[in-house]
Amino acid sequence: MAIDDLLDEHEQSERVRGWLRKNGVSILAGVAIAIGGIAGWQWWQKDHSNQLAGANVQYQAVLKHLQDKDLAQAAKGVKALDDGKANIYSDLAALQLAKAQVEAGKNEDALATLRAIKADPEFQPVIEQRIARLLLATGKTDDAIKALGTASDSTSLEIHGDALMAQGKRDAARQQYEKALKTLDVAAPQRRLLEIKVMDAGGTVTDAAESV
Repeated sequence: MAIDDLLDEHEQSERVRGWLRKNGVSILAGVAIAIGGIAGWQWWQKDHSNQLAGANVQYQAVLKHLQDKDLAQAAKGVKALDDGKANIYSDLAALQLAKAQVEAGKNEDALATLRAIKADPEFQPVIEQRIARLLLATGKTDDAIKALGTASDSTSLEIHGDALMAQGKRDAARQQYEKALKTLDVAAPQRRLLEIKVMDAGGTVTDAAESV
């Protein structure tokens, strides 16, 4: 090997060592952060899985209390599931409790249970519809309409129409039913009942809807 080649290799080695001395700490820190990130993600997944498993156990306990007609213990179980954040087990347990409370004639307790639910945005309309239906069933039609807010899905529009019908406002109710009908697919199973409500409110249905 020529002396020039040896000098080149030596020079290159020194440059590599110098670069490592200068940047080695940041490289090691980056590797450590990456490893820490992977370990943190794995820990989070494990912790999240454990939380879900624990929530499932609590949810099943709530269902058992409801089966035994023990609403007080079921309510405690729902409260234990509610950690201040929206979670599906807490929401489902609360909905089951509210249903049992309605069946037991405890409508005010059911309303309180529903209103306490901290649902995810995509699940919130279901809660509002349950509240509105319950308010409507107890004769609080204005409150039922307020609970629906500006919701424009077919179910909310139908409940709105039901509240207006209960108030004797047939024309306004028909408008809500017709709006709801327009949002439904022709083959939707609930469409036939909505068509009947439109006609009961003095309206007519289109040929396409009548053919379903």
